[in-house]
Amino acid sequence: MTYVITRGCCTDASCVTVCPVDCIHPRPGEVDYGTTEILYVDADVCIDCGACADACPVKAIKPADMLKSDELVFLDINADFYRDRPPVEPNHEHTWDRMGPTRTGKPLQVAIVGTGPSASYATRTLLLSTDSRVTILDRAVMAGGFVRSAVAPDHGGTKKFIGTFDWLHRHPRAAMYMNVTVGKDISHEELLKFHDAVIYGVGADQERLLGVPGADLPSVYSAHDVVRWYNANEFVRPNDISVKSGRVVIIGNGNVALDIARILLTDPAKLRSTEISHNALAEIARADVNEVVILGRRGPADASFTRPELLTMGAGIDVEIHKDPQTLEDLNAAAPGSKAAVLAKLPTFAGDLATEPAPGKRAVFVFGANLAAVNGSNGVETVAMRMADADIDIPAGTVVVSIGHRGSPIAGLPFDDQTGTVPNEQGRVVDPVTGEPVRGAYVVGWIKRGAQGGIGINRGDSQETILTLLNDLNDPAVRSTVGSVRAFGRYLRRRVSHHVTRRVMRRLDAAERMAGEPEGHPRQKQASSTNT
Repeated sequence: MTYVITRGCCTDASCVTVCPVDCIHPRPGEVDYGTTEILYVDADVCIDCGACADACPVKAIKPADMLKSDELVFLDINADFYRDRPPVEPNHEHTWDRMGPTRTGKPLQVAIVGTGPSASYATRTLLLSTDSRVTILDRAVMAGGFVRSAVAPDHGGTKKFIGTFDWLHRHPRAAMYMNVTVGKDISHEELLKFHDAVIYGVGADQERLLGVPGADLPSVYSAHDVVRWYNANEFVRPNDISVKSGRVVIIGNGNVALDIARILLTDPAKLRSTEISHNALAEIARADVNEVVILGRRGPADASFTRPELLTMGAGIDVEIHKDPQTLEDLNAAAPGSKAAVLAKLPTFAGDLATEPAPGKRAVFVFGANLAAVNGSNGVETVAMRMADADIDIPAGTVVVSIGHRGSPIAGLPFDDQTGTVPNEQGRVVDPVTGEPVRGAYVVGWIKRGAQGGIGINRGDSQETILTLLNDLNDPAVRSTVGSVRAFGRYLRRRVSHHVTRRVMRRLDAAERMAGEPEGHPRQKQASSTNT
């Protein structure tokens, strides 16, 4: 019986590494790696050893005979990937083949800013593959970055992914300082007094602007803030988000948009066993949203969400398609196996978007919709939508903008405002004016490549940056004299009195888990920043 990769796959490729028969693709190095929704098991090659399931950090790999009824579709999804795929040569390369010549001299001292997936992969590579000493810094009180603050609380398997890196925080060659904002509490140049290099894995923390009249009305929220709100993130206050009853309109149809729609429409009783914020849960129960309209500018074939995300919408939520003529034509012409083909199986929406929503719980996809304005006096009242065959004013009380993220400038480093990234070459930060490297500065993750790609893509992305760093600093003659790790600790304690040590962070983590136990939650988040 074959194993099957299901929803929640992070494309981390840990499963690829342990597979003895090379039956999981696409693997790192193949041209389509990083472009697919998930990885896939070739049932004709799989020997049912289970090594991949043991290695999967999000528990997304299961034996075919243990799939739940709503997971059986992944048998076909895995098989479809191999239907017309040409054979590939087995991979014989090891990571250490690309690590360059053996280094000599004093171990490197590297500061890594961030504790999300990209920064953690960079930390792991340095600790496992070199004798470097690492200083971990983050503006948050608790480690986890994107996984802790942005992954939907009902995606419990994906939430567990960050546990893959718990050992980093206890490593004898790693020091950790949380609740420290680099660029505010301490500068890049100050870090370089004690480190040979600084790696920034700070993600993309800004929502792209909507750019229509009414975008600044009360009750228009960024998806970035909404997901942090229901994840009890310390940088969004519990009362920053207020959801109005009835209908919510989400601008954009990526995975984050579907996450938000699902959370708002799910029976609150089903969310109580997750690590959702208690305040958000109470607000969702009070609002009792019964319709979420998901607007996309392009047609169904160009929808931004992935098929696995659509399949997690959950029981009790009707998923429907707005029946405008162009969308129906596109669905009828959908290529087999495409997103449009999946959408074509959904029922069409029988209601009227121009009137108040009917009772029930439903998500309605609208394609080919151009947003003209958000209308209202003291808050959102209607959303003006322009389509090929009609203009519709949709009554709604809440609008969520989910049209993509971009990074923020980092003090002391160049910034490309158009792409929302730090200019770099293979992770090495470069001055776009002179083309010269910025001393000791490197980037990983979304701040490096833009807000694209899932969690697992950060593994190869971070390895590329580490290889660049090691090649740059391989010759001891090019390195500056820096202070010791202990000296940095003393300096930081004097400089940043509100920093949180890893010992305190671990106590807070244990307290969150204990607080969640009485009600069956994985944890009850309670960390709050003192760095405001």
